[in-house]
Amino acid sequence: MKALILVGGFGTRLRPLTLSVPKPLVEFANKPMILHQIEALKEIGVTEVVLAINYQPEVMLNFLKEFEAKLGIKITCSQETEPLGTAGPLALARDKLIDDSGEPFFVLNSDVISEYPLKEMIEFHKAHGGEASIMVTKVDEPSKYGVVVMEESTGKVERFVEKPKIFVGNKINAGIYLLNPSVLNRIELRPTSIEKEVFPKIAADKQLYGMVLPGFWMDIGQPRDYITGLRLYLDSLRKKSSSRLATGPHVVGNVLVDETAKIGDGCLIGPDVAIGPGCVVESGVRLSRCTVMRGVRIKKHACISSSIIGWHSTVGQWARVENMTILGEDVHVCDEIYSNGGVVLPHKEIKSSILKPEIVM
Repeated sequence: MKALILVGGFGTRLRPLTLSVPKPLVEFANKPMILHQIEALKEIGVTEVVLAINYQPEVMLNFLKEFEAKLGIKITCSQETEPLGTAGPLALARDKLIDDSGEPFFVLNSDVISEYPLKEMIEFHKAHGGEASIMVTKVDEPSKYGVVVMEESTGKVERFVEKPKIFVGNKINAGIYLLNPSVLNRIELRPTSIEKEVFPKIAADKQLYGMVLPGFWMDIGQPRDYITGLRLYLDSLRKKSSSRLATGPHVVGNVLVDETAKIGDGCLIGPDVAIGPGCVVESGVRLSRCTVMRGVRIKKHACISSSIIGWHSTVGQWARVENMTILGEDVHVCDEIYSNGGVVLPHKEIKSSILKPEIVM
């Protein structure tokens, strides 16, 4: 079985982190975003993953080569010379996706994090016998999204309503699809949208079915949603394999700590924190709702909340970093500095406080 992951473009919404690595390689819960998906695909028997990409393919491929061997799964790239939207890449990768088996293939958006119930999706797809299955998820504010209107009993998709003004339903496209090879005959090799152009036609032919996603879902392509996604992911981890979460007198709630990280005395860490490999957290530090990436040093009595600290950065003693502060790679925050929502580009030293959310070049 095969799968295509829509990696796409520049990851501008997650800058400054994506100035250092392509977005799918940014760690989420101590693992590159895309690996969460590749591991889930491997687990249900996918043998080949195609990455649809138009930006830095060599960086991606070099990185993923080691995982190819480790996971025993073939990973290839299909490179666009121009952005092709969300459907064009399927036409471009047609020859990689089609084989003699006639089996359906998965398509995933690379920003989506969930429990990936892919085995259940295969069963759902076989049972309804239609041409395509999409995963849908329930949201509180459907007016921000494109809503999928479907039959409750069968899951047959009737139509799509883009950002509805009046309530038509609360289910939205979750960015995980299972498609028969025949779907590729509906897609031209040009910039085109699977959500707006391809799926409505399949729905009109009564061949599109929606499966309601059990468990959590988040598009983690921007900082605020990344932080929310971490909370949901750690909640799910608590239910599924809580032994992977940190324990101890210094831990509050769900916390993930790499085994190579060092944590000093008198810290209070959590809830909803991920601490990456090689990090040093000195004594008396307070961390909550944040991600601390590989090789970061946090000095004594610093306080960090609702923020992302990029690779190999330093946060000084008694510094306070909060309110969606995002530090790029190798940023150094001096002692006793306050950052209120600063977005700091890589390789900077912060010597004066950032009092309101702004970008620091």
